[in-house]
Amino acid sequence: MNNSTKDFSWVGSQEDFVDKPSVLQLNHILVGRYGGNSNAGQYKNEDGCLVWYNEKEDWEFVILLDAHYTSESTKIILEQFDKEENDIKDLLSLSANQQTFKKLEDKILNMFQSEEFLSVCREVKGETACLIVVRKDKYVWWFSVGDCILCLFHQELAALGQYQLNQRQFYEWIGQVNTFEQEVPCYTVGRRELRQGENHLFLTTDGLIECPNEPYSNSKDIYNVVNNMNDDESNIWSMLKNIRNNDVRDSTTIVSWKINISKVATIPSDQ
Repeated sequence: MNNSTKDFSWVGSQEDFVDKPSVLQLNHILVGRYGGNSNAGQYKNEDGCLVWYNEKEDWEFVILLDAHYTSESTKIILEQFDKEENDIKDLLSLSANQQTFKKLEDKILNMFQSEEFLSVCREVKGETACLIVVRKDKYVWWFSVGDCILCLFHQELAALGQYQLNQRQFYEWIGQVNTFEQEVPCYTVGRRELRQGENHLFLTTDGLIECPNEPYSNSKDIYNVVNNMNDDESNIWSMLKNIRNNDVRDSTTIVSWKINISKVATIPSDQ
């Protein structure tokens, strides 16, 4: 962790949490980690995450990573964002408008497409899925390569059966196999207006949803857990212990937080 309490960065090779679920509270943000079960054959953790937030400027910036083969690809992405931290935080300090999110997208694309970064990627073993999520004012923006999941839980959306914002994309990575080496790089970018009231952003790697017996294979299953009467930390502990009890092998990393929005959200013209 950096000296600032508002910055957090972790790679599974630093501490693997195999057989040892953990939930860390960073102000209003929770980070849940479980490396998988050794009795199912797990012996390493290739996930990673980065969390920045600024309450005064009203934003959160989160990166979730799920690598395979080694955690080297996770490590080089976090190092790249560490180098560009000041520039990215300058963008996040701007007001929430279309140009701000466009500048952020351009910045990240320039980072991933730079010859220096591509050259480093060619030397690593393995590759990683990468989900970047920014919440600024009443908007959430995401940039996704691969199959990490972003959910937005709100009672109005749940009533219409909507829980998940992005779609998992398979055969997309950054690292030794790299989408940004293609003639046409493939990734997903999205923006979403948050609803008035309590919005719950929930990011997870695929260990949670691909657990044996599939207790959380559908984002609605996750919503049903986090929407109960228990506190958020207890709910994440419950999920991590449940996948441990179901002999999960793959590692799971969760980043979760709630935001209350006072501004009115878009509604149909006939309401």
